[in-house]
Amino acid sequence: MKPTVLIVDDEKNIREGLRAALEDRYETFVAKDAAEAARLMQDVPPDAVLTDLRMAGEDGMAVIDRALKLPNQPVCIMMTAYGDVDTAVKAMSLGAYWFFQKPVDLRQVELVLDRGLKARTTEKEVVTLKARLDRKFSLGEVIGSSASLQRSIEQVRSVASSNATVLLLGETGTGKELFAQMIHQASQRSKGPFMAVHCAAIPANLLESELFGHEKGAFTGANERRVGRFESADGGTLFLDEIGEIDATTQVKLLRFLETRSVERLGSHRPIALDLRLVCATNRDLQQMVKEGKFREDLYYRLSVVPLRLPPLRERQDDVPLLLAHYLERFAKENAVAPAKLSPEALAVLVRYPWPGNIRELRNACENLAVLRAGKVVAAGDLDPRFSQPTATSVAVSALPSSGGNILDRELNEKQLLKQALAAAAGNRTRAAELMGISRRTLHRKLLQWPELDPGPETA
Repeated sequence: MKPTVLIVDDEKNIREGLRAALEDRYETFVAKDAAEAARLMQDVPPDAVLTDLRMAGEDGMAVIDRALKLPNQPVCIMMTAYGDVDTAVKAMSLGAYWFFQKPVDLRQVELVLDRGLKARTTEKEVVTLKARLDRKFSLGEVIGSSASLQRSIEQVRSVASSNATVLLLGETGTGKELFAQMIHQASQRSKGPFMAVHCAAIPANLLESELFGHEKGAFTGANERRVGRFESADGGTLFLDEIGEIDATTQVKLLRFLETRSVERLGSHRPIALDLRLVCATNRDLQQMVKEGKFREDLYYRLSVVPLRLPPLRERQDDVPLLLAHYLERFAKENAVAPAKLSPEALAVLVRYPWPGNIRELRNACENLAVLRAGKVVAAGDLDPRFSQPTATSVAVSALPSSGGNILDRELNEKQLLKQALAAAAGNRTRAAELMGISRRTLHRKLLQWPELDPGPETA
């Protein structure tokens, strides 16, 4: 659709001339005064408003004032006679995009309209993306209700508003970067940048320059000045993942930043003061590394002002059904296919699996099923054999209730699975049925079979 442009001028020749010049590229509407413009803006909210300043009745300032109060603010451009420039500048200070002195250059009008509409589109996209980021990385979007996960979320709520350095501890794939982004989004720095650096992925001889920057000529190959990640994160949050992998030289410079809140580029002795939040993460035992002389003790205490441990997925067994349902649905949408459904047997296998790769492994497994088993019911035999093989870290099968010594009794496993699904769905029967891959009617029959599991009145 063509962008809509409202032209407001009390001189018929001018407004009709502008309409004729613009109607090939824009859907144009004309008004002879501010009152008519107000009615048109209500009927057809414009993308741009081109208005004269001096008109009978209300002037162009009133037109612009109304336009800027619309839910989707249009690009406002004012046309003025010589001597009204001060008023036009005032209009721009109130939100107008541009002004022209009469007689206007039609080519210039088209250029400014085009530029203004592109800028407006970009602004709307930025706002939309910011809203998506806020939603994606908000605490309410974390999937899971297990006690261990909720403890971590409460710690994030407590620490987010402070400036304290946070050290995220946890196995690979537990979502450390996600939690770092959540801390950023919940903080007063959320409008600032979020910079993530994976220290283990950058060669040791380049990491110092990557973090702190360098001046031209600082070393062979330094052909121009480079701004480091610390400077780029000024006003926001810098996330250093795999902090246990940095070498001794970088440890010293990182300690100096924490003490002085300033950095020096390689090849320079001029300190650059910075205001940023530092969040670090590691899957290694830093205390043991300190004992072995591989990590500075003073740096360790500086980094671990607020240590926050993220639980592995095997400690969040109740969250597995909910995570599976979420990622199966997400990858089905991304691939434009019907979602795969897990049979009760397949879900029981996946709930018992210890997930050594944590969320990352579960997500990849769901993407595989979403593509290869799209629209089908996934049986236990359809799963990768690794999910059924016992491992040293497997959850003990004996944790399931048993009868007559038959620990793998299907009925008893199904009862345990139903209990977990109802807990994950907070008592919502429809959601619990979806998690189990069964109909709501089937779930109702099972609750009649095991009334002790009935959560009572339906919850939202």
